[in-house]
Amino acid sequence: MERTGSTSGTTAGSTRRTFVAGTAVAGAATALGLEAAAPAAAAARPGAAPAAGQSVVVLGGGVAGLTAAHELAERGFRVTLYERRALGGKARSMDVPDSARGGRGPLPAEHGFRFIPGIYHNLPDTMRRIPFPGNPHGVWDNLVAPREMMFARTGLEDLRAPIPWSGTPQPLTLDDLRRAITGILGMFQRLPTRELAYFVDRCLVFLTSCEERRNGQWESTPWWTFTRAAQMSNEYQRVLAVGITRNIVATKAEEASTRTVGTLGEAFVMNALGRGADGPPDRILNTPTNEAWIDPWVAHLRTLGVEFKIGWTLRSFSYDGARVTAAVVEDPAGAQQTVTADHYVSALPVEHARLTWNAAMRAADPQLARCDKLRTDWMTGIQFYLTARPDIVHGHLNCIDSPWSLTAIAQAEHWAHHDFAADFGDGTVVDCLSVDISEWDKPGILYGKTAKQCTREEVSREVWAQLKAALNDTGKTVLSDGKVHSWFLDPGVSGIGTPSPRNEDELLIHPTGTFHNRPSAGTKIPNFYLAGDYVAVPIDLATMEGANTSGRLAANALLDRVGSTAPRCTITPLYSPPELALLKADDRLRYRLGLPNAFDVG
Repeated sequence: MERTGSTSGTTAGSTRRTFVAGTAVAGAATALGLEAAAPAAAAARPGAAPAAGQSVVVLGGGVAGLTAAHELAERGFRVTLYERRALGGKARSMDVPDSARGGRGPLPAEHGFRFIPGIYHNLPDTMRRIPFPGNPHGVWDNLVAPREMMFARTGLEDLRAPIPWSGTPQPLTLDDLRRAITGILGMFQRLPTRELAYFVDRCLVFLTSCEERRNGQWESTPWWTFTRAAQMSNEYQRVLAVGITRNIVATKAEEASTRTVGTLGEAFVMNALGRGADGPPDRILNTPTNEAWIDPWVAHLRTLGVEFKIGWTLRSFSYDGARVTAAVVEDPAGAQQTVTADHYVSALPVEHARLTWNAAMRAADPQLARCDKLRTDWMTGIQFYLTARPDIVHGHLNCIDSPWSLTAIAQAEHWAHHDFAADFGDGTVVDCLSVDISEWDKPGILYGKTAKQCTREEVSREVWAQLKAALNDTGKTVLSDGKVHSWFLDPGVSGIGTPSPRNEDELLIHPTGTFHNRPSAGTKIPNFYLAGDYVAVPIDLATMEGANTSGRLAANALLDRVGSTAPRCTITPLYSPPELALLKADDRLRYRLGLPNAFDVG
């Protein structure tokens, strides 16, 4: 799942991503004024530049902050990165405290399972440039592709299918698209045929919509309204409205932007058709995240001269009306320190970053104030450590009927370099079932309480009960209570079961209007830049890809400001099929004349 692996700092933000392959059914690629460029090889990235040697402070060590540090260090800047908690932010893996025995490593845990689909381009480019022993393409070679997926239906037959993926580009006429989308959704056999056909027609409306219509009409239209879900069956609402929006973008269907949902949907359809993809639609790492990616990345950045300050918390910025003059940070001992540099990159999650921008900074650049309108919500993971491998799908499963919108993956089979029992824990644990909870505000099935109202122990029992309801309801015992060794809930969640629940790692959500409040990486303050998955980026979703792209954009903005001759970071947008260009051009004219899309016939 994109749990977005994003950035961290004052307190950390959100991960993501929940599993989307197979449920994505409509969408489009956004331009945002960016042009595609082929990923550059590490050897082709000269660091010399007239501004080389200038100092940069990066505040926040998640994916966005590490990316900005990477790109700037390669170009000769002196970079110091400050991180409050742990490098990697929401993308990192972590150890279960006091779980190691007999010389083994601790049980591996995480904020949420990692999901790096083929629609990503910028993050994979960075991964190829991070050396890893024995890998010709760096940590990118640590990606593996699960071969199937499953929708676990409570009280209904589970739907299990291979991951749709063609290594070669497929034909792309409107009829081809109609057949492809119908084929992807055909696994949901309880969907009424008429409603399925109608939904496919709605997909074609979005696919042929011009950018102006997407940014205007569809950004202001909720997905629930666009799909006419209120007039459809419960199955249609469950799968195509609520299931897609809550499990993928952690946003209620009645609020989610059609632009955002549609854009991701189109990207995954194109991925399945072999168009504009870096690889298969579903990819994960072949070991715990820090081992496979974050630790090698940090080691590589150290060789580039990046200095890391761990345990330091950003509190505020000093601003003299023209430039940022300092960052005020709290050191590990709790004492306030003033940090100065030529340039400052704010790479915290938006809910934490905006607390550090004072009134004068907001007045200098109104886009900072508009960030107050951006919203976040909870999407957090829990891991169950099992003494027997569950007989479930060889990939991600989506419990689409679960009240708490659960998605999960059993990890041991994908970690070929590890013997789980021999390498982790006390020797009795053989698998980790990693689960993402996307809905924290609806009652569960055990206690009738929301996840926020439950204690940590109650959350674990409730999630396990919902998993069993989805997987054990066909006469086969897939999950057994006696096989649970232990569980681990993200420590960023605190105070649940009390009147004041708190989540340090929330996820940017995408209700209508969000697109217009997302800031650019370069601000009107000459030496101040933004990086984070809330920054305006082509993917338009809080993801590790978005965080990585924002770090590149922040680096480019800085390079532009100082007049550097160093090559700019490549920014690769989502794929836009050329076969639909004429239809989009026609729609642009219709939109400007106030007419609906030609396929939007009511």
